[in-house]
Amino acid sequence: MPLAGVVAAVEGRLADFWSRCPVRGFQSDDGSAPLDGSAFLEVQYPYASSDQITIGAPGNNMFREEGAFRLVLNVPRDTNGRADALPWSDELAALFRSKHFGGIPGLTGITTWSPSSPVIDDATDDGNYLVLAIAVPYQANFLA
Repeated sequence: MPLAGVVAAVEGRLADFWSRCPVRGFQSDDGSAPLDGSAFLEVQYPYASSDQITIGAPGNNMFREEGAFRLVLNVPRDTNGRADALPWSDELAALFRSKHFGGIPGLTGITTWSPSSPVIDDATDDGNYLVLAIAVPYQANFLA
């Protein structure tokens, strides 16, 4: 599970810069699709691992969390949804490609690298939705 500061920073960046469709993050995911069948974005945190990167007095040691978060774009499985899917995925990737953001007390911020490209295969068509996911690798340094 990621640090709370990582979740806050990622979801804060989406709140500040993403307006194409509603975002369902850790705090706001009720597990259901919109009743009107409209597009939505899910944020998932499938992997995180921490290691100590400095040695010093307790409370003054730097640790590094490395992980990845997934941005799962769900668009209607119609002509308009298909037209939006790849350009929106590109916008999401650009929003997090090689960025540093989210510094809060105790957390020096998050550094992200190159997001994966979305996979398009038989699993992409999921019921009423076309589902595209990208994974964004990150690291975050924090004091403990």
